[in-house]
Amino acid sequence: MGNATLRPPAKAAAAQRLIRAAGQRLTAPRTAVLAVLLDAKRALTHHEIGSALAPGVPVDRVTVYRVLDWLVTLGLAHRIPGEDRTWRFVASRVDSHGPHAHFTCSRCGKTVCLEAVATPPDVKVPRGFLPQKVELTVQGLCASCH
Repeated sequence: MGNATLRPPAKAAAAQRLIRAAGQRLTAPRTAVLAVLLDAKRALTHHEIGSALAPGVPVDRVTVYRVLDWLVTLGLAHRIPGEDRTWRFVASRVDSHGPHAHFTCSRCGKTVCLEAVATPPDVKVPRGFLPQKVELTVQGLCASCH
């Protein structure tokens, strides 16, 4: 992700705009966590997000969890389950509507959103079952690992 502590001020401003547009109250932790996600080139774990926060923004790990849950509830971020049973988070794209697929590197765990995959796939479920959510994750090796 690079040096997230030196992220451009535009990311904090963009985070503030998104939070305001959602009709929510601005706080330093909310802005900081969303700015990290907006700056990220891949989905990040809770630990990676906490480590990427600027030193001048004191946010404890519980607050990071709460902010991430809040962002997911608002639709400003989404969480992706990892093979290692660790959630990864990514900022939701404004132009992205509805479900989409993800690619996860089976070696390093890097997870990215896939834009050109038709989702949800046509899945036949047993009679009487009602699907509510389909998650599609392609696993393989990223460009750095193969």
